[in-house]
Amino acid sequence: MGKNKLKKFAQNEQFEHVLQPAFSEIFQKDFRLKGCWNEEFGNDNPIVLELACGKGEYTVGQARLFPEKNFIGIDIKGARLFTGALQAKEEGLKNVRFLRTKIDLITSFFATDEVDEIWITFADPQMKRPRKRLTSDLFLERYVQFMKAGGTLNLKSDSTELYEYTRDESVPEYNQRKAPYHFETLFDTDQLYETGIKELDETMQQVLNIRTFYEQMWLEEGKKIKYIRYELQHQS
Repeated sequence: MGKNKLKKFAQNEQFEHVLQPAFSEIFQKDFRLKGCWNEEFGNDNPIVLELACGKGEYTVGQARLFPEKNFIGIDIKGARLFTGALQAKEEGLKNVRFLRTKIDLITSFFATDEVDEIWITFADPQMKRPRKRLTSDLFLERYVQFMKAGGTLNLKSDSTELYEYTRDESVPEYNQRKAPYHFETLFDTDQLYETGIKELDETMQQVLNIRTFYEQMWLEEGKKIKYIRYELQHQS
């Protein structure tokens, strides 16, 4: 392991807003902040998650735009988290936390109706393992355990495969099972910057113009960016 990574890991340990629970703290039991995240932030503001957040561009970017909300970036890669954690510290953002853990364990961290919004930005499309995709039926089942009714799920991706899988397979199949909740499509475009973004209000345009490290790479390669926004609704 490189010295630079070791240095970042050491600094993460010093950041009060970076939580790195040991496996023993969450294996087959709930994390100490499950159901208590508003107490952790010291307010009752809405909670927004960025899953597989990488360097935390959406966590930090939205925290700047919306001081009236709380943001939690989740990733297993500590060296990547360091970038967003350092930015949040340097800018004095009090509405940011980073959580280093596997997203497979996410239900150990959040309680019923605790989360208002989820962002999945440029996640690995898991071409050979569809069940590991963050929009698979497996993960949708987990999200509804802690999302509020009326909460939103956002997917922003360069991957045509992940986009079409989410739009045409996983979400429709989840909805067809007539579960207590279903995901209603609020917005859908496969050409976000060419046409789609013009249809959105100014606030959403600001949010969607936040660029991640990976997004910038894909844009430079000429890839089209896809975006879908769902609302979790109670099944009538």
